[in-house]
Amino acid sequence: MDPYLIAAPAALAAATGLLAYAGRYPDSKIFGPAITHTNSPRKLAVTFDDGPNPTMTPKLLDLLDRHKARATFFVIGKFARQHPELLRETVARGHVIGNHTDSHPNLFWSSGSQTRDELHRCQDAITSALNAPPKFFRPPFGWRNPWLAAAARELRLKVVTWTLLPGDWRAPTDDWLIDRMQPISAHAKSGATQANATTSGRGGDILCLHDGGHRVQNTDRTRTLAVLEQCLPRWRDLGLEFVTMNEAVGTPAL
Repeated sequence: MDPYLIAAPAALAAATGLLAYAGRYPDSKIFGPAITHTNSPRKLAVTFDDGPNPTMTPKLLDLLDRHKARATFFVIGKFARQHPELLRETVARGHVIGNHTDSHPNLFWSSGSQTRDELHRCQDAITSALNAPPKFFRPPFGWRNPWLAAAARELRLKVVTWTLLPGDWRAPTDDWLIDRMQPISAHAKSGATQANATTSGRGGDILCLHDGGHRVQNTDRTRTLAVLEQCLPRWRDLGLEFVTMNEAVGTPAL
C-alpha cells in the first residue's frame, strides 16, 4: 500500500484536531491572546453571557447587590439595542459590560469581514448606550478564528474565555449545577493559605454563566439565580473576592 495513502488521513486528522484546539480550547493562544484566569487565586470573576435579559438581569443585579459582589456581563448587540437602560443600570451598580458579538454566531465558521462586522456592531450598540466602549470581548460558544485577534485589536478589546463553563443553560436540577461548580470551591481551598496563593502558578477562576439566551429574549435563568444564591456566600466564606474583569487583570490581591 502506498505509504502516502496511510499518512494522509493521519495528517488530516491531526490538522483537524489542532484547528479545533486552536478555535475552542479556552487556554489556546494559537488564534491570539486571551485572558483565561484572573491574576490571583483569591479573585473570582463571575461572568454572564447572552443578555441583557429584562426578565432575569435585574434579578441577578439585585442578588449581586445583596452579596456585595461585582460581575461582568457580556452582552449581545441586538439585545443591547432593545434594552440600553439595562446596560446603564448594570454599570451604575458597579458591574462591567463586555462585547459578545451582535447576533451570537459561531465565529469559527465566520469570515474575516463577518467577524469584524459582528464585533463592530455590538461595540457600537454598547457605546451608544453607555457613551463608552467596552474593553473586553467573549466569543460566542468560546469559538475563535484566525481573524478574531485583528478585529479585537482594532477595537482595543481583550478576549476573555473561562476556567469553568458549568452548563447552567441545560441544568436539569439545582443540585446538578451546584455539583458542576464544585471546582471553584476546590481551587479556593487548595489556595487557602497565603503561602499557597503566592507560590501557585495558577490564577483564579473565571466562571461563565448566562443571564439570557442567545436565540430569544426573556429566557428563563431562574436556576442560575437560585444556585448563585447558595454559592456566593459559600465562596465568600472561603476567602474569594468577587471581581469584574477590570479587577481580574488589575493589581493582584495580596
